[in-house]
Order: sequence, then C-alpha cells, then structure tokens
Amino acid sequence: MVGILGHLFDPLTLTAMVAGIGLVALLQNGGAHFARAFAALRPLVTARPARDRDAARAAMLRIDQVAQLRGLSCTDRVKTADPFLGEAARRLANCEKVEQFELWAAQALADRGQRHAAVRNVWLSVADAAPALGMAGTIIGLVGMFAAMDDPARLGPSMALALLTTLYGVVIANIVAAPIAARLADLSERELAWQQEAVARMLAIARRENAPVRRASIREVA
Repeated sequence: MVGILGHLFDPLTLTAMVAGIGLVALLQNGGAHFARAFAALRPLVTARPARDRDAARAAMLRIDQVAQLRGLSCTDRVKTADPFLGEAARRLANCEKVEQFELWAAQALADRGQRHAAVRNVWLSVADAAPALGMAGTIIGLVGMFAAMDDPARLGPSMALALLTTLYGVVIANIVAAPIAARLADLSERELAWQQEAVARMLAIARRENAPVRRASIREVA
C-alpha cells in the first residue's frame, strides 16, 4: 500500500498541475478575488452562522429596548462583536429618514452577496479547470508514449504522466475545490439570512419610533 501511494505522488507533476489551475483561476477572476478566495479558507472552518444569528437576535432585543426608552439616536450604544451589526446600529442611530437606512442596508447586503459570490466563483473556476488541465496532461503523456514506442524504457514515465494528471485533476476538482465552493455557498446563504432578518427588525423599529405619536412620547420622557 505504501508503495502504491508513493507512486501516486509526483511532486513535479502535482506542482505543475496546481500552478496551471491557479493561473487559470487567477486570469478568470482577477487578483483581488483570487486572494480573498484563499483568505476565506479560515472562516470556512471557524464560521458559526447559527451562533452569529443568535447573538444578532440578542443584540436586536437590546437595540429595541434602547430605542423604546431613549429613541433611535441611542441605538448605537448597544455593543456587538459583529462588524455588520455594529455598523447597522450606527447607521440607524444617525439616519435622518428611514429611507436612508433602508437604502444603505439594501446596498450593503447586495455588495456583501456579490463579494461572497466572487470568492465562491474562484473555487468553482478551480473545479472547472482541474479536470481540463488533467486531460491536457493525459494527452501530453499519450503523445510521449507514442513518440517513444521504440524505447520501452520511456513508456513508463509517459504513461505515469498521463494517468497522474487525470487523477490529480479529479481529486482537486471533486475533493478540494467543489466541496469548498459548496461550503462557502451555504455559509453565505445562512449569514445573509440572519443579516436580512436583523435589517428587517431595524426597519420595523425605525418606522415605529419615527411615528409622530412615538416621537412625542419620547420628547415627554426626555
């Protein structure tokens, strides 16, 4: 078994495959998205959307309480570890009209979704490019085999190249890149879901607090 595994690992061939696949993904998506795709590997493991959703709901309860007691201008006093929620609370406290906050929230969520999609597309590009480059390596290996038909000693390396590039392409596409892209898609969907829920709650609070009766009652309390 160890001997077989040793034959399956060819550092030079694997390096050439990874370099070629990386170049294709870089050209298709650009340097900025390519870099973010690798930076996303950390939250791929550490992200906990359910935990973030529950923390956001708890923060929204505090924001609602502060808004009822002190008004919208004090909602940014609620501290939260999530950057998006903290920025949303600050925007809510400083907006003059509900429509301003609604416009910012819609644009922020749309931009966030586009960034997530761009990172996911890098890994989808890797998944698409890997089998194609593996097939190209297979063709090169077969050409080498036919060119060396009169020299049996050269047949083995060419055949190994033909088979290993196909293997590496399948492994990189289906065991590495595709699962990463699927995981990122799931995390993005779940993250955007609780952020949309938080924005909807903030809009409801803003409309309630901007009602003439509520503004008058807050002034009386103040």
